[in-house]
Amino acid sequence: MANPQRGEVELLAGEMRLTLCLTLGALAEIEALNRDGGPLNADRLLRLVEILARGGGSAITLEALKAAPLSLTQAADAVAACLAAGMEA
Repeated sequence: MANPQRGEVELLAGEMRLTLCLTLGALAEIEALNRDGGPLNADRLLRLVEILARGGGSAITLEALKAAPLSLTQAADAVAACLAAGMEA
């Protein structure tokens, strides 16, 4: 269960319930991921979900996320909410 006081956001992907959280470690990984300044595409979006899920305590892999019943809109909304919540927390 996500704790909004910590800036956590819940993401449901089928049977999976992921807690996304922007931690300092996640922020460093996001900066490294975007170092090249490339565009946001589906793969990069799922990598953001993977990084934020790891920040929330999940060990989910990119491959598991790709296989999950998760729409890109749902993923983008969760990432945006997590980033916003992380900046407020």
